[in-house]
Amino acid sequence: MAIYLNSDSKIIVQGMTGAEGMKHTQRMLAGGSNIVGGVNPRKAGETVSVEGRDLPVFGSVKEAMAATGANVSVIFVPPAFAKAAMIEAIDAEPPLAVAIPEGITVHDSASAWAYNVEKGKKTRIIGPNCPGIISPEQSNAGITPSNITGRGPIGLVSKSGTLTYQMMYELRDIGFSTAIGIGGDPVIGTTHIDALEAFEKDPETKAIVLIGEIGGDSEEKAADYISKHVTKPVVAYVAGFTAPEGKTMGHAGAIVSGSAGTAQAKKEAFEAVGVKVGKTPSETAQLMREIIGKL
Repeated sequence: MAIYLNSDSKIIVQGMTGAEGMKHTQRMLAGGSNIVGGVNPRKAGETVSVEGRDLPVFGSVKEAMAATGANVSVIFVPPAFAKAAMIEAIDAEPPLAVAIPEGITVHDSASAWAYNVEKGKKTRIIGPNCPGIISPEQSNAGITPSNITGRGPIGLVSKSGTLTYQMMYELRDIGFSTAIGIGGDPVIGTTHIDALEAFEKDPETKAIVLIGEIGGDSEEKAADYISKHVTKPVVAYVAGFTAPEGKTMGHAGAIVSGSAGTAQAKKEAFEAVGVKVGKTPSETAQLMREIIGKL
């Protein structure tokens, strides 16, 4: 088992023929993902050889899905075209679409998400500005390195891409069911709560690591959700304790206003519901290691 993505997933890549799309298509294939084609209206009908496989290029997501049976789309297009790419995916209704690009405007992300809601949310969107999702040894949709961990009982949901990779590496000897980088922008398709709900239902996932960062109230909402709906052990890490107040730090969503959104407020919210919070990623990994040892 895994959540959202597994060995049966058939993936198409929007923007596969671009530099970033091609690079990460190669990496996903090398990691065992079942990539079945790409989308580029200007190159429809062509075939691209990647990692020893001949992948067809289609003019639209809908055409690609009809021809290949794909049920996942990964989006690698420049930020200016990302809204159109997300809307195209939403119209085609794959169960999962992963938007990787950074630098998409909040207006574009909000417009795409509103369109998805209007269409009935038939497509789960992960991202944008995220590393995507990986179910180790099964499938990888995004830019997460496939070789830093193996399959195991830990579920991971994280706002930060690099901290996702670090946590996976720190706990590589135990392994993960699925790791999701949800992105740190103000408007994202999949939240901490969405992932927590899925991990709670997944029989393979025995414990959960949640990584947050300053800004917004996603972590506080997650803490409240955990107290009411999650029976599995959760540990957390919150990035940004040293960030100056009022200053944006990296992710567009990471800005502090008063006490709301501060790392300390988030830490206190988690601890109030029994979630242990590490001072560093390594300490957080050690907290999880202790929990797994007792299961």
